[in-house]
Amino acid sequence: MCTLIIMKFIKLDTKNPYINLAIEEYVFDKTTDSAFILWQNEPTVVIGKNQNAYAEVDVDKANAMGVHISRRITGGGAVYHDLGNLNYTFIADGEDKTLNFEYFTAPIIKALASLGVEAKLSGRNDIEIDGKKISGNAQCNRGGRVLHHGTLLFDSDLDFLSGILRVDKEKIESKAVKSVRARVGNIKDFLPREYTLSDFESLIRSYVISELSGEEIEAPDNVDIQKLAERNASFEWIFPERAMVSDYTLAKKKRFPFGTVELTLAIMNDLVKNVEISGDFFERTDVRELQNKICRIKLSELRSKISSLSVGDYIFGMTDDDFASLF
Repeated sequence: MCTLIIMKFIKLDTKNPYINLAIEEYVFDKTTDSAFILWQNEPTVVIGKNQNAYAEVDVDKANAMGVHISRRITGGGAVYHDLGNLNYTFIADGEDKTLNFEYFTAPIIKALASLGVEAKLSGRNDIEIDGKKISGNAQCNRGGRVLHHGTLLFDSDLDFLSGILRVDKEKIESKAVKSVRARVGNIKDFLPREYTLSDFESLIRSYVISELSGEEIEAPDNVDIQKLAERNASFEWIFPERAMVSDYTLAKKKRFPFGTVELTLAIMNDLVKNVEISGDFFERTDVRELQNKICRIKLSELRSKISSLSVGDYIFGMTDDDFASLF
């Protein structure tokens, strides 16, 4: 169970996604603070920890339009940030590795209700108003801590969002809609009166702090954060090179209720030499450990050894039968 007693409130003034994600990670990993953070990014596509950037983003368009691409430490799918979007983060103690989106989205849903908007948690990790997605959320559990963060589309450029994200066709069809643009909405269009984004941010901030006894502090700034920001901006972090030199490469992809899983195996003389597991799933434990387990197993024996891999300990919601179905 998580302990969500917010003692610290932090408003990040920078709009640099690499710095913002670094501060968030630093507070999560290097402090014992429970925190509530509000922040914004310049136009940025933020991909999940285990996603392939080239599959999720129109990289050429992003580069041409000056849109940042960044990778976060949480799983889930790609999201678009701009200055019409407000991001929020909860960081708290919690030993349980079970994902709990209802727990962490509840303060935001209540804050929206206080503004006269009826929102609800929908599907795996979205907040919706009248069937329109206004918030995507993700979580990470490690070291006895939980990081939960989400977007709040207030007045974002939704046409640009739909043009730069490459959302899996199966994912769209599973939502019974025809496009990304048809599925998303801006909060301002549902409010009973007109608010600026600054008004909206102040109201969200005041409501959550009053509910959770928050104390405002300055954002940390130190060498560790600078190093994390440099890593976040590096090509190796955003576009990690995965050499798949082999006799041949086997690639399988499937969408499950808990998310999409793509498995790429480099095979040499029937031996698995390299493994990449990607997708918009959420982790219980770092999926790289599972990749290391699969390496050095013969492909012909892999299916019979699936039960020894304990895939459910790594990918939230996945069973041995699910993993076997990839073959």
